[in-house]
Formats: sequence, structure tokens, C-alpha cells
Amino acid sequence: MKYSLSALMLLATLPCSAATSVTVKVASDYLFNGVSQTQEDPALQASFDWAGDSGLYAGIWGSNVDFGEGTDLEADAYVGYYFALTDAINLDIGIAQYTYHGEGFSSDYNYAESYAKFNYANTNLNFWYSWDYFGTGAGHAIVMVVQSFPINDDLSFDISADYSKSLDSDKWEWETDDDAYIHWRVTANYSWSGWDFTAGYEDTDLETYGEGTFLVTVARTFNF
Repeated sequence: MKYSLSALMLLATLPCSAATSVTVKVASDYLFNGVSQTQEDPALQASFDWAGDSGLYAGIWGSNVDFGEGTDLEADAYVGYYFALTDAINLDIGIAQYTYHGEGFSSDYNYAESYAKFNYANTNLNFWYSWDYFGTGAGHAIVMVVQSFPINDDLSFDISADYSKSLDSDKWEWETDDDAYIHWRVTANYSWSGWDFTAGYEDTDLETYGEGTFLVTVARTFNF
């Protein structure tokens, strides 16, 4: 989930009859495609979401970050549309704006990203594309597949893998002479009395960072 002025204006003008919610989450780390955004420290995250009956939705999301040079806040916004593509396949399309704060140069990292997420039963195939990844001017793409295994109404397990690829390696590389990497995770999800808990393990094939991490989160959503 990732703050554009247009998204905030949309949130302010959307009809009140739609569903709104606030979610607060505590995480043992803020992992973004397997790479820590908090130098492996815990994160406090919150979002405000609006969802209309038509499938249109919008929201804002924030988290602490730590890039080691004064950037300490990420604040994002997103607008999208969720609809049935066929009787069996659903599609979620939208755009997110990522912004960073803390130092005068932190906004240099700001970038927008479009996405398309296909759902079939318990399987999801997701795509993201940015034309200015982290403000570098590089094109960047991510593809992810997620398989969910529901046990009952409260418990489920997810297995996912994603591939991140720089389309302009002269502007952005994940490591020296390496413009792509693979990230995977296995997660257990449990809901109890309005609380949502996750526990899982994530890893990447990066050599210098993105090492294997056990991640635990606790979240609560308040609906209005």
C-alpha cells in the first residue's frame, strides 16, 4: 500500500455511504519485498481506507522507516478499482504514490507505481510497474504469485514468491551487476476477537542484504 494530492482530494469528496475503516498494525520488521525498511527494527503502521459499492476504493498508509540517513517516515496513498473480470476471475487495478519524509532530500525517493492483481479462488497473480523507481528514473517491474490455504474461518496459510527486476540497470541495480532478485515467504494468518495475527518466514537470493527473517505482525481494524 503505498500519498498523492489527487488521492487525498478523492478521499475528501467520496460519498459518506461507503464503507470506511482504520487499521493499526505493529510488525517486528517492515519488509518490502523481503528487504527491511527499518534496519530490522519494529514498525508501527496505520491506514485509512474507503471502499465503495461499485468496486472503487482509496486509502492512505504510513509507517516508520530507517534508511540510515534521516529518512524516518513513509506516507503513501492509493486509488484503485476491484471488479469481476469473468465469473471466476477478479481483477484489482490501481496506482499508488510512495512518499518519504525526514530530511530535505527524502522526497527525492518519491515515486508512483501502477498495479494489476488477478484473483482466482485462492490463487493470486500480481503485477507492479514503476517508471521512476525510488526516484532513480529507472523502470522497475515486480511479479508475484500467492497461494492461500484456508483451514477454517480464522486460520489460513500463504505461500508466495515474487521476482523484482530493474528495467534500466544503468540507473538502478539491486546489487553490483545484479538487476533482479527473488523473494519468497511462508505465512500463517490467524484472526481472533477482531485481532489479526501473522507469523512467517521470508528470504531472498540477495547476497548483501534481504537475508532470511522471521516476521510477526499484530493488527486491528476499526470499521465505520
